Order: sequence, then C-alpha cells, then structure tokens
Amino acid sequence: MGTYRGDVFDLTDRIALVTGAGQNIGAGIARALAARGATVHVNDVVAERAQQVAVAIRQDGGRAEATPFDVTDLDAVATAVAGIGPVDVLVANAGNGGVGGLPLAPFRDLSPEDWHRIVDVNLFGVMNCCHAVLDGMVERAWGRIIGIVSLAGTMGTRVGVTPYSAGKGGAAAFLRSLALENARGGVTANAVALGLMDTGNPTSLTGIAKGIPVDRLGTPEDVGAICVYLASEEASWVTAQTIHLDGGTSPT
Repeated sequence: MGTYRGDVFDLTDRIALVTGAGQNIGAGIARALAARGATVHVNDVVAERAQQVAVAIRQDGGRAEATPFDVTDLDAVATAVAGIGPVDVLVANAGNGGVGGLPLAPFRDLSPEDWHRIVDVNLFGVMNCCHAVLDGMVERAWGRIIGIVSLAGTMGTRVGVTPYSAGKGGAAAFLRSLALENARGGVTANAVALGLMDTGNPTSLTGIAKGIPVDRLGTPEDVGAICVYLASEEASWVTAQTIHLDGGTSPT
C-alpha cells in the first residue's frame, strides 16, 4: 500500500519534465505541477517560449527551469535529460503538427512528408522522451509517465487530421504496453485523451462546445489537475489507462 507524502497530491522534491510546455495546455500542466511543489523543467522547441513560462512560474513562487529541445531528435532528448538528472515525472505533451503546424486536409491530399512530420512528434516524440527517462525511473523504482493524446486518436474524426489521429492513437497504445512492462517496478504510464480545448485563441470551437455535455470547452487547468493526480503517490494503482478528459463527449 502506498504512503502519503504530506498533503494529498504533494509533489515536493519531485523532478518533472513537461514537453511542449511553452504555451497553452503544456504551460497549464507545468504551472499545476509546480503549484504542488514539483521542480518543473519546461520544454519547448522554441526556447523563448520555454523561458517565459519558467520565469512566470518562478515569479509565482514555484520552481522551474527552461529546457528547450526538439522531442523528435533522440540525441537532443537524451542530452537534455542527462543534463536534468533523475526525472520522476514525464508529461509527454508535445504534439499537434510539430514545428510546421497541423494541416487540416483529407488524407488523399497529404504527402508522405506531412505524415512523417506529424507522426514523428505525436508518436516518436513520446517514445524518445520515455526512452530517455525510463532507465532512471526503473532504477529508483518510482516514476510517472503521462502522455497527452486526443479523442482523435481514440474515436476518430473527419476534420482532416488522419496522421495526427494515427500518432495520438499509437502513443496511447505504446503507453499501455509500456505500463504493463514496468507495472511491478513502481513506474506507471497513462494517457489522457483530450476533447475540444480552449487554448485562448479565437476559433470556431465556441459554437461546437454546445455539443459537449458539460457545455464548455476544456482548459489547460483541467488538464493540469488530472496530471497532478496521475503524477502523485496517490495514483500508484492507476496505470495502463487512457483517461478521456472531454466533458462527457465519449461516455464509456
């Protein structure tokens, strides 16, 4: 049976790495982990964005460092993780369309270059980061891996994001098997499948939100809260799961 570390969901002394945390959902996750006491390494492919989030967290009294690298570059990931040292919590959030953005187009209109770029960040980026942190977690018999995926990868969609769906679905499947391989060693791995999110950018999603049972879009704070739980000691019996965070869009 697990033991509590002070307050419930206390992450004091934990070292966390959040990828794609220079804005939006990733920044919300980084803020939430820092608010519970973790030292957060804020990753982004754009160094300035990572630095801005890290500075804001420190100004709020948290502990954070900017750790920029490209998750699709295995050598860069390994070098960055070696510089951090032991990582207790990995939140593999980097995704979307990567550096080039996410094209909305039918699969028949996309090129292999588009497929590879999108799958690289959404699947292989997750695998690269997990590979870099996993040995240390196993050696210490404690670790939390959280992958941020999407309903597009669990339910499918017709809005023109087929390679994205493939990458996110592959990441969720990868994390399930990774979790089972390491279930007896104190390391958990779970995926959080997001529904429609409000990232603060003007879009047409507000109207679509009327179809969500709770009648609103998700927020970075919603995602941060579930990541705090999954990163905690209290979540030690939760592993190999894909948790739908979607306001009731996909009841099971």
